[in-house]
Amino acid sequence: MAQNTIVISVDVGETRVALIENGILAEIYVERERDRSPVGNIYLGKVTRVLPGMQAAFVDVGLDRAAFLHVEDVIPQADFEKLVGDKENGHDDDEDDASSEGGAKDKQKSKKDERLSRKTPIRDVLKEGQHIVVQVSKGPISTKGARVTSHVSLPGRFVVYMPTIDHVGVSKRIGNDKERKRLREVIDSVKPPHGGLIVRTVAAGLTKGGLKADVGYLVKTWEGIADKQKSARKAPQLLYSELDIVLRTARDLLTEDVGKIVIDDREEYLRLMQFVEAFMPERAGDIELYSGSDPIFDEFGIEDEIARSLSRKVPLPSGGYLIIDQAEALTAIDVNTGRFTGKGKDVEETILQTNLEAAKEIPYQLRFRNLGGLIVLDFIDMERSSHRDKVYKALVAALKSDKAKTTVVRISELGLVEMTRKRTRESLGRTLYEPCFYCDGTGQLQSKTTICHEILRQIRREKDSLPGFKVVVNAHPAVVDAMQREQKDALVKASARYARQIVMQARKDYHLEQFDLSGS
Repeated sequence: MAQNTIVISVDVGETRVALIENGILAEIYVERERDRSPVGNIYLGKVTRVLPGMQAAFVDVGLDRAAFLHVEDVIPQADFEKLVGDKENGHDDDEDDASSEGGAKDKQKSKKDERLSRKTPIRDVLKEGQHIVVQVSKGPISTKGARVTSHVSLPGRFVVYMPTIDHVGVSKRIGNDKERKRLREVIDSVKPPHGGLIVRTVAAGLTKGGLKADVGYLVKTWEGIADKQKSARKAPQLLYSELDIVLRTARDLLTEDVGKIVIDDREEYLRLMQFVEAFMPERAGDIELYSGSDPIFDEFGIEDEIARSLSRKVPLPSGGYLIIDQAEALTAIDVNTGRFTGKGKDVEETILQTNLEAAKEIPYQLRFRNLGGLIVLDFIDMERSSHRDKVYKALVAALKSDKAKTTVVRISELGLVEMTRKRTRESLGRTLYEPCFYCDGTGQLQSKTTICHEILRQIRREKDSLPGFKVVVNAHPAVVDAMQREQKDALVKASARYARQIVMQARKDYHLEQFDLSGS
């Protein structure tokens, strides 16, 4: 029986989804009404800038910042217009003959490939002011706008339909070769005349009828999008909106590994049930309405786990720990032995055990926090190459449970590992937290002594421009106290040197590093 559970907490303006695997919080998703992710949405956009040097363009799709479109993700306008009109023109006998696997391969060779080369000059296919249909493939992250593509992907329950690419594939996560071959034959037989299909993992064991129904639904969805695009009179305009987080959870996460979904809102429960009964009726009995008095995340211990798991310092079982620092361009994870001494083992064995524990914990942290981009892992130095190989293999094995694409470089002699993880949305930490307004995100403040000396330097700079015989310094009470106690001698000397009385005035509303001068 499946040990995994999905817990959905619906609050005013915010919905959170937690995936619990074998009793451990594995993933957390947050969707806020005001900040709903545009990933998966399809827009009629307007090209605002074409950048030949970057082989890219910026497209206005109606979001706060213009979206980024690379030349490889562009479909020439003429090809796209032909594509959206195909459903009205029917298809010829050659395409009917392409239902077999061999026929599909021949068709792929004969049909024009819609994907452009990165060497194609961007100005040959896009012009400023041009209208173009795009889908958001990566949401805005930090200061960067969304990434968009002309190659649309419409995910269903069992297949993903790609109307612009003539390709058929089966999820690599379906490991049984016999089942993969069967699904390939089935999907070839139900493939529409135009576009491509990828069979999703949850389709394993599915009949032809189930796949055909899913494909038919997605083709009709695309036809509706094409009709809306042709009748659109202005850009930017939303043509298709991706499912919200509740329905998307059922579509994407309710696999055979998940035993049930528990949700705490009756209205959303009924909507979820309606969706499940329509697209996966066999799982309708696995949807539960939570009726407890405590908040659902408290009941399942999720709130405490979120707070613990987002800490900068992450403990390891034997007493070591990780330090996780997320910067703008990369994430650095440092492994430390801490209080772990190995209980009589030699130093190398102690280091190996700590690194092996870290190799298991790091993939979990990357997945839970949704950390992406360039990641540098600083394992404790290992002299033996055999130990480095063990840690590397343990890391790669633990990463296999991560759905996000990762690449890992072998451990260097210094214990460093460079890796990448595909990032399509903001990390959990940056979703739930924001930089400290007090320290501006640095995690540090100037010491009170440093601020005192900066005040004395500023008095020297401004003394000739300040009127009167007094210099009044407005500062935080802690700084005033430090100046009148620890820095009393310096204050007296400055007063004598500049022949001005220096008056310290405490201001409770001031930032610790804030001060100003006035003369009187």
